[in-house]
Amino acid sequence: LADGDRRTFDLKIDPHKMELITRPPAQIPAWADLTFHQCPNCPLTPQTHPQCPLSLNLVNIVNTSDKLTSYDHIRVEVTTADRFIAQETTAQKGISSMMGLVIATSGCPHTAVFKPMARFHTPLADVEETVYRAASMYLLAQYFLIQEGAPADFKLDGLTKIYRNMQLINESIAERLRTGSQTDSSVNALILLDMYARHLPIVIEDSLRDMRHLFQPFFLKR
Repeated sequence: LADGDRRTFDLKIDPHKMELITRPPAQIPAWADLTFHQCPNCPLTPQTHPQCPLSLNLVNIVNTSDKLTSYDHIRVEVTTADRFIAQETTAQKGISSMMGLVIATSGCPHTAVFKPMARFHTPLADVEETVYRAASMYLLAQYFLIQEGAPADFKLDGLTKIYRNMQLINESIAERLRTGSQTDSSVNALILLDMYARHLPIVIEDSLRDMRHLFQPFFLKR
């Protein structure tokens, strides 16, 4: 942070299940209960999941980030087994990137489709990078579906549905965070993710068309 303070988030992810390995927070807030602003498309029940798994994995992020405001200037450093990435940015952008990884690996049934993107996570990615990674993930999934004898979707209609589904989830999670946060950093970080979810179905076709020239060498080999 600008004053020299430092916050550390140690995220451990099971390499096979691609789910976070975490201990429940010492104190579980009421906004993490499954029935508190439960997503309208949620398939879970309080009997099997007293807490929303996605919200439960956001508790420590919200608590640790609660003294930050959205536009606080910070330096984000990401260290993985493969590389080190650092960027000067705002609190909301840094938290948003981390939230994206946590949400994908949280154990929420709806966000499980993002596990491949989580495995090859690109911290602090921009819109163009996210479109490329999302489309690549989805098209590779179609390759595996064909191998299983299932029909494939090369028009990316299913990808659009995935992101529209995420909009419903983001709306409910935002209501939870508004209750649990004292500052706007966590809420605005989620809103940034939701902007991607709302923006991608609209721009996917145009964005991929803009990338077409990069694949010109493939056309020459036909």
